[in-house]
Formats: sequence, C-alpha cells, structure tokens
Amino acid sequence: MKELTEREVDRIIEMAWEDRTPFDAITFQFGLSEQETIALMRREMKPSSFRMWRQRVQGRKTKHAKLRDQEVDRFKCSRQRHISGNKISKR
Repeated sequence: MKELTEREVDRIIEMAWEDRTPFDAITFQFGLSEQETIALMRREMKPSSFRMWRQRVQGRKTKHAKLRDQEVDRFKCSRQRHISGNKISKR
C-alpha cells in the first residue's frame, strides 16, 4: 500500500463512511482496492467503530458499483463538491 498523508487518510475514511460513495471511487482517487480500504479502516478506527462500519457497508448496493442500478453513473451525490483524479476537494 502506498504512503498516504494524514489528510488523504481522513478523506478515505470519510468516503468509506458515505453511503453513496462506492469503493471504486476510492480506488479511482487514491489507488486503494476495497481490501486495502478495509485494512486502512481497521488500522485507523477503534475496534467497535470498525465493526459498526463493516456491518453497515457489507452487501450495501451503493458501496459496490457492480450491485448498483445501471442508471447511477456517478461516484458522488450531485450536491457534493467536485472530486477529480487524486485531488482532494477543499474543505
């Protein structure tokens, strides 16, 4: 796994918690696979928070692009700030 800044780790955690942001968006923006994202979440969160997050995202259609409806073709809510490439949106 590549070295990530604290800001990138914070953004990945934020994206992982968002219901409508699939793991593919994290892969696209940061180059982390779903398994690497899960490992990062396990490492960065308290055990109870990690278990709650895993229970929440496991099997959730919106977190897995292949399970989504075909008409949903974006990574984020239309009201969310623009995210492109490896750039983190300004907070």
